[in-house]
This record gives sequence, structure tokens and C-alpha cells, in this order.
Amino acid sequence: MPIWLRERRTGVGRPAERSRAEVTAAAIALADRQGLAAVSMRRIAAELGTGAASLYRYVDSRDDLLDLMTDEVAAAYQLPVPGGPWLPGLLKVCRQGHELMRRHTWLPELLLTRSALGPHGTDLLEHVLAVLAGHPADVGRKLEAFAVMNTLTAAFVLNELSGSSSARQRQGAYLAHVIAAGRHAHLTAALTDGPLVPAPRFEDMMSRVLVGLLRE
Repeated sequence: MPIWLRERRTGVGRPAERSRAEVTAAAIALADRQGLAAVSMRRIAAELGTGAASLYRYVDSRDDLLDLMTDEVAAAYQLPVPGGPWLPGLLKVCRQGHELMRRHTWLPELLLTRSALGPHGTDLLEHVLAVLAGHPADVGRKLEAFAVMNTLTAAFVLNELSGSSSARQRQGAYLAHVIAAGRHAHLTAALTDGPLVPAPRFEDMMSRVLVGLLRE
């Protein structure tokens, strides 16, 4: 059963000193500072100045904690009343998602590896469907568009975060080796015939994907 459908355990003895929201906030702050691998029940308890066992009043496992973290970040989306053309409305959502994932660099990994839809995520999905309310695409394609927006944004941000100058230099050195070897004619032609076209900007890429996915 999802964490949001379970009542918090009251336990016995002393009353609870923390809340689920405080536990989630501490986990997000720790992940922002030290990465997702640092998030454990023991570490969060230490951040809150309590024992690890006490956290089980609020969550059953680390998986619950990860779901709560993902959903809590989604609370930061600004979701105005939809109006106007659908594509700018969706791009506004994508732009916010991109900014949130850059701010919380652990988030893309969770979005790509876990499928948790909580209260704030449900609000976001409702907003996307409202933006697309007048679009003739069937509901299945609209739901696909929502999934693609999240997945593609997460993949794009991960690529941005891993694109250090040293990584680009290593990649460039290997591609130069491939060209010199002469066994990949199409790749060689793509890399050497005329100037390279710059990589598409995030919103340009997302626009083409969404227009293609939701074409009439």
C-alpha cells in the first residue's frame, strides 16, 4: 500500500516528537548536500537528533522515504489555471521540472528508476491533463505525454550533470580514434561532413517530442 494511504503509527510510550513532513524535509536536505546514497534511516535520525527506531512511526522503510522525497519536491511546481495553447502550457511545466532537477540533483535518478505518484505528483498530472483538455488526442497518449515529459527531462538533466569537460575530452578522443580506424562510415560522415549542428536546447527538443507524440 502506498505510504500516503497508510496511517502513521502512534506507537506506545512517549508521544511522537517529529512529523512525517519533518522527516521528509531532513531527507531532502541531506540528499541535496551529500547525494542520494547518504540517505538512510540512521542518517536521517541523526539529522533529527533522534533514534533510527523512532522513524518507523512515520515510514516503514527507506523506499517509503524516497517516495515521500520525490513527491514533496513536486509541491514546488507552480500550477496556474490552464489557458491558451497547449504546447506553451506543457513547456512551462517542463521548464519547472528541469529547474527542480538541477536544484535537487538526486531527483532525476529516482524519477527514472521508481514510479511513485503521490498527492503532489497527482496534482501535477491533473494540471497536465487540464492543459490538454481541449486536445483531440486520446487519454492514453496524454498520459504517455506526462510520462515522457518526466522521463526525458530527467535523462536530459542527468546528461547535463555528467557532461564535464574531462568527460567530453575523453569522448572526443575516442571518436577521433573511431574515425581514424575507418570502420564506421556513416558515423564518420556525420562527424566530418560540414559543421556540427549544436545539440538541441531542452525546450526545442521537448517541443518536437510532444508535438510528434500528440499529433492529430
